[in-house]
Amino acid sequence: MEQRTLGRTGRLVSVVGLGTWQLGADWGDVSESDARAVLETAAEEGVTFYDTADVYGDGRSEQIVGRFLADHADAGFTVATKMGRRAEQLPENYTPDNFRAWVDRSRRNLGVDTLDLVQLHCPPSAVIDDDATYDALDALVAGGSLAAYGVSVETAAQALSAIARPGVASVQIILNAFRLKPLDEVLPAAEAAGVGIIARVPLASGLLSGRYDATTTFADDDHRTYNRDGSAFDIGETFSGVDFETGVAAAQEFAALVPEGLTPAQAAIAWVWQQPGVSTVIPGARNVDQSRSNAAAGQAGPLGEEVEEGVHRIYDQRFRAAVHERW
Repeated sequence: MEQRTLGRTGRLVSVVGLGTWQLGADWGDVSESDARAVLETAAEEGVTFYDTADVYGDGRSEQIVGRFLADHADAGFTVATKMGRRAEQLPENYTPDNFRAWVDRSRRNLGVDTLDLVQLHCPPSAVIDDDATYDALDALVAGGSLAAYGVSVETAAQALSAIARPGVASVQIILNAFRLKPLDEVLPAAEAAGVGIIARVPLASGLLSGRYDATTTFADDDHRTYNRDGSAFDIGETFSGVDFETGVAAAQEFAALVPEGLTPAQAAIAWVWQQPGVSTVIPGARNVDQSRSNAAAGQAGPLGEEVEEGVHRIYDQRFRAAVHERW
């Protein structure tokens, strides 16, 4: 699988990584043995980048990834975690003391002295815009607790603010065939500044897998049920911020564009990493088959102009009016 430099970290990472929110079992049960099998399969298929967070399963995801990392100590993997959601999302909670406590907890969970990359976990805009935020993060780098830091964001404006900071190594943002706004300014700005782009939610909460129809339901503890109105966290994290029926119809149109030899999910993942400026894309996987299929998308050939034009047509018709100005 192609390896790209992850911005100012200087690290080479696979163009398809693995997101591990689901391994925390916050939404649907995933046993530790199944979680480990997902990680091992990803590694076998060439995945070298793993993204987690301190709140995924209240640390369970970090701990599972940490045990996996210990068994592959010489593999050259990069593990990114996130911090900032262990307290209420208020600017006054983003203090140097809290940063230190959160970082130290993640170091213990992951079993490492120095974290490869720590990302602020979708903090308020005031935190992203505050000089004190970066002073505190720089101090942690200087002290050896983390090698690099980045910001996970919800909006293009937040991404551009973070990219302008000289110490920010990477920005994580939602980018998929139904969420195109980052293409306008964020990706070009990041590429010009040497900041890595970690693309999350590449399947638009599973819509782009092509497996759902209007009758599909999800468990009560699945964010695709409880966050459809954005009551738990930003609505853009769930179905790209549109109603489920609109998303299903758009997914059916996308599936019709998919080249022979690829599944809709693989085409959707490949579309993301083939965008200029993207360092890596982090689909999740709940089982070995999904893990293997996602990784295979990292070896897909160019999707071509027909797919690109179709993606923009679908976005303009079904998503632009609903979401473009919001994020």
